[in-house]
Amino acid sequence: QVQLVESGGGSVQPGGSLRLSCAASGYTYYGDCMGWFRQAPGKEREGIAASNSYGRTTYADSVKGRFTISRDNAKNTLYLEMNNLKPADTAMYYCAAGPIYVCSHKSDSFRYWGQGTQVTVSA
Repeated sequence: QVQLVESGGGSVQPGGSLRLSCAASGYTYYGDCMGWFRQAPGKEREGIAASNSYGRTTYADSVKGRFTISRDNAKNTLYLEMNNLKPADTAMYYCAAGPIYVCSHKSDSFRYWGQGTQVTVSA
């Protein structure tokens, strides 16, 4: 059974940093596209970052320059380093994975999803 489990969320002040992790079990994601998404209350889900197995990454404009996606294939773990956080970054963050040929945060073809971890940015 495939499981993606996110961790690392929490509350932080504006300008702060957090590092999210996504551990995969029952699934070897090497070769697959991995991504991070977020959804704020009352808003649509937004793809924010993706990485293929070669380390090629894409980012949404809203997080470019502040967030960094990375993956440790040996540990079956995906990360999202978030710096200079803003109140607008407050959302539930989800990781996702799937065998997507063109790996992008804009893809709607992710097959597996985690349950999410909450990130709250406020003073």
